[in-house]
Amino acid sequence: MRDGTRLATDVYLPSFGKSQRTSVLLERTPYDKLGTNHADFSVQDQTPLSKAEIATQFAKRGYVFVLQDCRGRYRSEGVFQKYLCEAEDGADTVAWIVQQPWCNGRVGTLGLSYGAHVQAALATLNPVGLQAMFLDSGGFSSAYHSGIRQGGAYELKQLTWAMKHALLSPETEADPARRSALASADIRDWLSVERWRKGHSPISAAPEYEDFILEQWQNETFTDFWKQSGIYACGAYDTFADVPMVHMSSWYDPYALTAIENFTELSKCKTGPIKLIMGPWTHGKRSLTFAGDVDFGQSSTFDAKFGNYVELRTRWFDFHLNRNGNDPLPRAIYYFQMGGGSGRRLPSGRLDHGGTWHSADTWPLAQTAIRSFYLQPDASLAETAAVRSKQFTFLSDPHDPVPTIGGAMASGAPVMEAGGFDQREGPDVFRSQQPYRKLSDRPDVLIFETALLEEDVNVTGQIVAELFVSSTAIDTDFTIKVVDVYPPSADYPEGYALNIAHGILRMRFRNSFERPEPMESGHVYRVSISSFPMSNLFCIGHRIRLEVASSNFPHFDINPNTDWRVEGLLPCTAENSVYASKQYPSTIYIPVIPATN
Repeated sequence: MRDGTRLATDVYLPSFGKSQRTSVLLERTPYDKLGTNHADFSVQDQTPLSKAEIATQFAKRGYVFVLQDCRGRYRSEGVFQKYLCEAEDGADTVAWIVQQPWCNGRVGTLGLSYGAHVQAALATLNPVGLQAMFLDSGGFSSAYHSGIRQGGAYELKQLTWAMKHALLSPETEADPARRSALASADIRDWLSVERWRKGHSPISAAPEYEDFILEQWQNETFTDFWKQSGIYACGAYDTFADVPMVHMSSWYDPYALTAIENFTELSKCKTGPIKLIMGPWTHGKRSLTFAGDVDFGQSSTFDAKFGNYVELRTRWFDFHLNRNGNDPLPRAIYYFQMGGGSGRRLPSGRLDHGGTWHSADTWPLAQTAIRSFYLQPDASLAETAAVRSKQFTFLSDPHDPVPTIGGAMASGAPVMEAGGFDQREGPDVFRSQQPYRKLSDRPDVLIFETALLEEDVNVTGQIVAELFVSSTAIDTDFTIKVVDVYPPSADYPEGYALNIAHGILRMRFRNSFERPEPMESGHVYRVSISSFPMSNLFCIGHRIRLEVASSNFPHFDINPNTDWRVEGLLPCTAENSVYASKQYPSTIYIPVIPATN
């Protein structure tokens, strides 16, 4: 690298070896270039392929395949600083590749998750030779707004990730005392309203991991820290490489918003072509029919729609690097619309939610119509404004947060699992206590829902909740969740409340992420909270539900409801309110398209 650090790099040559120049594919990973990714299996073969096996498959198809351990990981030198060295290291690697005798000057990049983040990072520097990309479930458009933080809150998947990978670091492998200290810590004992501090965390024995966690957590406002290469692609769209690229993600993936933002914004300023694929899966699990406790049917997998993952990417690079064959993705957008299944409990024990694949050319979809649903004094959602007035009030106790039950997340073990679930507490839900309740029965969760739907409603895009709220606290959070409510049935006598998408806002950032402002007790504020993107068919006889609360833990850190400017304050219970009236017309805006689209 430009600073002299050496990164461990394997080169897989095609059968003709170095006798002729050919196109090169690059994958950079912090997860061991000799390792195996949990997602690299297919419908036909559930045994994941190792990275070496996948590299060999591409080499057999005529590509040189370059696999590299990221800085400070496994066999590479240097200190691992999560995300922040990847732009320069990636660009330096591409520059090295194009100078090699086996490279024809054309380089494509590919990779999942962090392997997608590193692609977007190097693309912001537009290195010579970069000709095509395939970003799977990552590539931060803006990590502050989605991926590390959301709505001002911190995503605690960063903690579970750091805990796992500190144990796998080269420094830990070389230091038995460090390994013992890390292995003896249980992250479940360290997750509460109390924040980690330097020297007071389960990863204190791995100071480089503790440092980047505290740096992310403590940088609460949208400062220059969040505008660095590697975590802020949208700040470099003008210099971002103008090459053919695929942005792929899924509705229960934490990078769903990143993929859509990168696609929509880069499509405006690049010739590309630029493609978007959105499946129904959890993070990277493209060959499974289910996400959490819900199943989408055999046609829902990547394999069913596009064929073998290696083969599809080979055809993509064949066409865009070598000008061979046809574009395997002729449409700009391919997305899976969830919903429309039987609603029965399958032999697997999962809900049959169903769904279908669709294609389009623009996002938001061309036929999108925004329908307004007003919160009503009787806690219903209706398309007419409220006439009477109601103040819905609940207590938000930082020591008893609303538990996370599924959602768009990754790397959450052992405290949270991604996907769709019935929204009720249980023994597998972190911090759940008996008697296990439906979330709708908790006094700190407000429920607003439509009447039974008289027709299917296809919601594709992001729901926006414009709420009028108040609090007795100087700062608090408001969270939303969009839920598909199944009616009672023989298989589900109490119905099934399926989480579709979430949103959150830390109130001190209601006007600006750069300049936080305290709340005035009792003052009514108008705030806008966007959900994560979705595509779901809410069927006849179902209800569309909006849940409003003030925590979603451990998906997000807990707001102590205190003045963030003063250290040492004890967490306190806040009395929070949502208003529904003619004066305070709290509304949700739902993007609806014809169900036949």
